[in-house]
Amino acid sequence: MYPSADVAYSWIFKKILMGPLRSIYVVLLKAKINLLLPFGPLAIMLHYLTGKHGWVFFFTLLGIIPLAERLGYVTEQLAFYTGPTVGGLLNATFGNATEMIIAIYALKNGMIRVVQQSLLGSILSNMLLVLGCAFFIGGTIHRDKVQYFNKAAAVVNSGLLLMAVMGILFPAVLHFTRTEVHFGKSELSLSRFSSCVMLIAYASYLFFQLKSQPNLNNSIDEANSNKDEDSVEDEAPEITQWEAIGWLAILTIWVSILSGYLVDTIQGASDSWNMPVAFISVILLPIVGNAAEHGSAIMFAMKNKLDITLGVAIGSSTQISMFVIPFCVVVGWFMGKPMDLNFQLFETATLFITVLVVAFMLQEGESNYFKGLMLILSYLIVAASFFVHVDLSNDDD
Repeated sequence: MYPSADVAYSWIFKKILMGPLRSIYVVLLKAKINLLLPFGPLAIMLHYLTGKHGWVFFFTLLGIIPLAERLGYVTEQLAFYTGPTVGGLLNATFGNATEMIIAIYALKNGMIRVVQQSLLGSILSNMLLVLGCAFFIGGTIHRDKVQYFNKAAAVVNSGLLLMAVMGILFPAVLHFTRTEVHFGKSELSLSRFSSCVMLIAYASYLFFQLKSQPNLNNSIDEANSNKDEDSVEDEAPEITQWEAIGWLAILTIWVSILSGYLVDTIQGASDSWNMPVAFISVILLPIVGNAAEHGSAIMFAMKNKLDITLGVAIGSSTQISMFVIPFCVVVGWFMGKPMDLNFQLFETATLFITVLVVAFMLQEGESNYFKGLMLILSYLIVAASFFVHVDLSNDDD
């Protein structure tokens, strides 16, 4: 007996949905944040038609926002097919892919200070602004109860952040106390050695997290299982493995193209907006570039899933400080660029104090809106400091 026409049409429609058209819909159309995708081509058009660097920089930033979010989404989809170990490595590699691409492009063009300041800004933004907003909004909504999170995971991440501060602090101290054996060379050698050590430490942390201590992430799994409406979609991938690989390549290439226009127009945007390059690199770039992460961290805090919030905010800061920054130093080494861990005393002191403040906020394993408010106000002080800060590194010997 032949199937009816309705059944046949339904089968054909289902095959189409499961094919490339469904993949395009899921990746490019389903998420509301994709409404910002047209700003990328618009920025390129403005670059060639007007040459106004301020507008090109602004629209490029807007165009990168959905690409950064989609890169994270596609990486998560691919992790469904690889298992927890390889999935963890994928998230470590592509979790901050946008920052890495922008940094490598700037490094290729010799803009070492832009690389250092943009990565530093991502750390500060995640630790103070993102975490602060999440604590504040989550604490306001759940003000009738205390919000708890996994204290053990927070302590481990705080320790890694302090280790990153150590790696960044010593080259700066060595440079400004002028106690190095070979001035200008010893700090570079120390930075490269420290970067290799930090990469080993981060790889050990991934192994520790994924193999030795799976209980660090148990609370996240429990939080997901308590919310049936959220876990239904998280249990199965929405695109196939090869579609995920293809989209990963396409999105990475598009981010690379936009990153070129972004880096090339930073100085022009600074001149037209009358803002220091340091302020744009440390404050504006991370806020807009990590907007998708900011939104997801706040959303999970509103749902009382603080472990996931910390994974987004503190986990991202750890990843940048222990993986992305040392990776850029090693890449610069192979490129022949003098990329080092000497972030200058002002930036290093800011990072050190920020890590201490956040570590104190996390030591109790609980949060409230007042802690969030303190972190937000601390970020405002940092932002104001960079607005009036003059970067004299180019005048250094």
